[in-house]
Amino acid sequence: MASSCLSFNASVSPNHDLFRRHPSSPLLRHRPVLVSCTSPADGNNTTTPIETVVKPRRTENTIRDDARLQRSTAANPFSARYVPFNAPPGSSEHYSLDEIVYRSRSGGLLDVEHDMEALKRFDGAYWRDLFDSRVGKSTWPYGSGVWSKKEWVLPEIDDDDIVSAFEGNSNLFWAERFGKKFLGMNDLWVKHCGISHTGSFKDLGMTVLVSQVNRLRKMKRPVVGVGCASTGDTSAALSAYCASAGIPSIVFLPANKISMAQLVQPIANGAFVLSIDTDFDGCMKLIREITAELPIYLANSLNSLRLEGQKTAAIEILQQFDWQVPDWVIVPGGNLGNIYAFYKGFKMCQELGLVDRIPRMVCAQAANANPLYLHYKSGWKDFKPMTASTTFASAIQIGDPVSIDRAVYALKKCDGIVEEATEEELMDAMAQADSTGMFICPHTGVALTALFKLRNRGVIAPTDRTVVVSTAHGLKFTQSKIDYHSKAIPDMACRFSNPPVEVKADFGAVMDVLKSYLGSQTLRS
Repeated sequence: MASSCLSFNASVSPNHDLFRRHPSSPLLRHRPVLVSCTSPADGNNTTTPIETVVKPRRTENTIRDDARLQRSTAANPFSARYVPFNAPPGSSEHYSLDEIVYRSRSGGLLDVEHDMEALKRFDGAYWRDLFDSRVGKSTWPYGSGVWSKKEWVLPEIDDDDIVSAFEGNSNLFWAERFGKKFLGMNDLWVKHCGISHTGSFKDLGMTVLVSQVNRLRKMKRPVVGVGCASTGDTSAALSAYCASAGIPSIVFLPANKISMAQLVQPIANGAFVLSIDTDFDGCMKLIREITAELPIYLANSLNSLRLEGQKTAAIEILQQFDWQVPDWVIVPGGNLGNIYAFYKGFKMCQELGLVDRIPRMVCAQAANANPLYLHYKSGWKDFKPMTASTTFASAIQIGDPVSIDRAVYALKKCDGIVEEATEEELMDAMAQADSTGMFICPHTGVALTALFKLRNRGVIAPTDRTVVVSTAHGLKFTQSKIDYHSKAIPDMACRFSNPPVEVKADFGAVMDVLKSYLGSQTLRS
């Protein structure tokens, strides 16, 4: 006979006393339903998380409508605000996230500070379970890899104001063959952040920023549009999310310095695109001046809201390893906001008890745009901006990074390392990775080059669990791959090129070519 089950409103928690202390928690509505099941055969009573027992009937409602119906009336205990980055103890300067502010009174960077005491009212096991319970769902907005961590990202925004493409939840790829063949490693992973809505990790931060702009516009704040300087990926993400929300987007691009695939994205999404005869740093200078005069919201990583979304990739990595901490995480660095975002995600998980340590981090730069690397090699002495030279890793072709202070802080805190990659090194590494089944961007080639160097020096051991962050999809950089495999890059050997073989449409000619390729020994076998 089937068991009889009676469902009741409760929440899965490794610590049920926690919920007795917090009966009005707004998180309860997002937890699996518990079902008390009594089996007539043995009389045992067990409580198990079964989400499929009580299924809502299909209606004409959208997922936003369903989210409104399930919304709790309990007060939200979580909050966040802007504070000066790395402010001294006793600093009282802070701003609401609803203010349009990018710098502190002293001109320094801002950071988003969460009410950690409120978050600590729930233990690490609770947060792990909550975040895991949302993965792969279509519940608005928690199906997103970013908004599944909403309480840690933008806790006070209304779900109706969120602009999301259910970004995040990107693949953690076990680079088994690459690791074994080229590095003697068996625990190497690549976090494919480029498998996202617009093909780069920038989606993670842009969903947060554009959602906040959507909220500000509904509050009748003076925001006529959103603008950014970009080397490609930022403009793609900004234009897509703004188009989804019906918000004008303005993009400053350095002329003739980004790939056609990157250029076409903001154009296709309806952005107002300005192609400017300068480099990224020049575009950044202009957009900052423009947004100081016009009611255009600045979307570059100077704006710390972006980093709140980007930090969720670090939390995802921990989730994907079942909350085990990797030994190393290697991140390509240009404007340097992402290295701090990853550190912040790992650090929040440690502080809130989800994990007991954080990984060591490596920031990898192209040698043609390596101001952080030079700063690191000098022993963190006076930082000197540079004029970046052309690099195939065009998204990190930045000589005066906005987030230099954030990056240095993060690397010092995690005993981090900075490495560089020449153009030939990064292109070779990209080709080697592609030859084992990946299809990565040149920036990932920079990170893999850093891994090669650290393995060769014995810094990273063959058994160390290592994650390389891939920041964009390889399809955005097909021309560089074509040039490499055609051996059309001046002064580059292109050692791992694989050009097509031209052959006549003749059976004998094709057989000869195939026999030569396969080898007589293979054919005999």
